[in-house]
Amino acid sequence: MATAAAGARAKPPFRADHVGSFLRPKKLLDAREHFAKGAIDAAALRAVEDDAIRDIVKYQESLGLHGITDGEFRRTYFHTDFLTKLAGVTTKGGINVSFHSAGGNVDFAPPVMQVTDKVRHAQPIQRKDFEFLKSVTGGVGKVTIPSPTMLHFRGGRGAISRDAYPDLESFYDDVAQAYREELADLAAAGCTYVQLDDTNLAYLCDAKMREGARSRGDDPDELPRRYAALINNAIATRPASMTACVHLCRGNFKSAWAAEGGYEPVAEVLFNDLNVDGYFLEYDDARSGDFAPLRFVPKNKTVVLGLVSTKLGKLERKDDLKRRIDDAARFMPLEQMCLSPQCGFSSTVHGNAIAVDAQRAKLKLVVETANEVWGNA
Repeated sequence: MATAAAGARAKPPFRADHVGSFLRPKKLLDAREHFAKGAIDAAALRAVEDDAIRDIVKYQESLGLHGITDGEFRRTYFHTDFLTKLAGVTTKGGINVSFHSAGGNVDFAPPVMQVTDKVRHAQPIQRKDFEFLKSVTGGVGKVTIPSPTMLHFRGGRGAISRDAYPDLESFYDDVAQAYREELADLAAAGCTYVQLDDTNLAYLCDAKMREGARSRGDDPDELPRRYAALINNAIATRPASMTACVHLCRGNFKSAWAAEGGYEPVAEVLFNDLNVDGYFLEYDDARSGDFAPLRFVPKNKTVVLGLVSTKLGKLERKDDLKRRIDDAARFMPLEQMCLSPQCGFSSTVHGNAIAVDAQRAKLKLVVETANEVWGNA
C-alpha cells in the first residue's frame, strides 16, 4: 500500500481531521431542555455549554487531533442557529424530506430559511464562541458555519422576498457581503480555520434533487456555477492566514441521509471554479460514487477523504481504509489527501444512532491510519 513522504501538514486541513460536530452529553441536553422550559436562564445554559466544550476539547486533543472544534455544542441545527442571526433571515415551517438509513426511512422536515428583508451582518455571530474555544485549546480552533448557498437551494426563489430582492443578483451580493464581514470579524479574533458546510452541491449530484430544483425554476446544471461564484464572493477578502474548506454533505439526521449520487455532475466546477483550500468529501459508502471525479482536483488543493462512517457504529478495518486511499490515489496525488469521518456525529442536536465509545474508536482509527499512511497525523 502507498505511503507519502509528505508527513504532517503545518496548516489545515490536517492529515487526520474531522467535520466538527460531536454527540451531545446528557448534561448538555438536559440543560437545553431546562432552558426551553424557562427553568434556567441563558447565562446558566452557557455555563453548562462552556463545561461541555472544555471536555470535548480535551477529548479531541487526547486523540491526537490538531483541528479542534467546540463540537457545535451551542447549536440545535448546523445551519439555522447561524443563518437566523443575519438580519433579514428567519425560518418558516419545513419541507418534508424522506431521509434514508440502514434501518429504513426517516421523515424529517428541517426548517426552511426565509429571506424576508435585506440580508445584513447585523452583529458578530461566531466571534464570542470562537474566543472561548481559542481560550481552552492549544490546537487550531476550527469554526464551522453553513455555506451561504443554504439561503437559496431548498426554498429557491419562493423563499426570498421579491419586495426586498426583485433581482436575485443583489440578494447574492448582500449574502456574500454579510459573510465577508463575519469572516473579517473571526479573523480579527485570531481564527485561521473555517469550514463551510454545504449540502446543496452534494444534493445536486442526486437525480431526484436535481429534478426538484428544476421544478422550482432553477437549472441544476447552472446552479453549481452560481453557487461557486457566491461562495467565492463570500470568502474573497479572507486573510491569507485563514484556511477555508467546504464540506459536502448528503444529509445527516439520526444516522439517515437525504441524497445519493457520485460527484461527477459537479466535480469540474467544484474543484476548479470554487476558490477554497480544501474539501471534506463523503466517501463512506456506495451512495457517494467512485473516486474518478478526483481527477479534476488541481495541484494546490487538498481533499479530506471521509471514509469512516458517522452513521453506523460498526468500526471500519484499517486495511480497508488504506486500500480505499490507494484507490483514490489513482486519480490524485496521495500527498494532497487527508482522512476524516464522512460527516459530523451530530449535525443536529438529536445526534446519530451511534455510541459514544464508537465515536471515539472511529476517531482513533482515523488518527492511527493517517499516521501510518502519511507518517504523521
